[in-house]
Amino acid sequence: METYEEKAYPIDPPDAIAALRFRMEQDGLKPKDLIPYIGSKSKVSEVLSGRRPLSLTMIRKLVSGLHLPAEVALRKSKMRPGRHTVKARTSGRWQATATR
Repeated sequence: METYEEKAYPIDPPDAIAALRFRMEQDGLKPKDLIPYIGSKSKVSEVLSGRRPLSLTMIRKLVSGLHLPAEVALRKSKMRPGRHTVKARTSGRWQATATR
């Protein structure tokens, strides 16, 4: 029965941010505790909110420091749409505009 359930209803591993949040909950960590692994307070906030992807350096530090599984940490997270700079052509010139 267990084999059938594994084949019929596979459970995908969590994305990197979900796994990181779970590890934080397990170890009683707060966002400020991630600064040594991710960088500044603002980077931690952006990563946890899904506005910034984990860099390879961040992943290495999280894998070695928090023992986050590498195969999970390397999975792409679902990025939240944020502000992007888009170049729009207006009257023969390219102009940067912020969009949401």
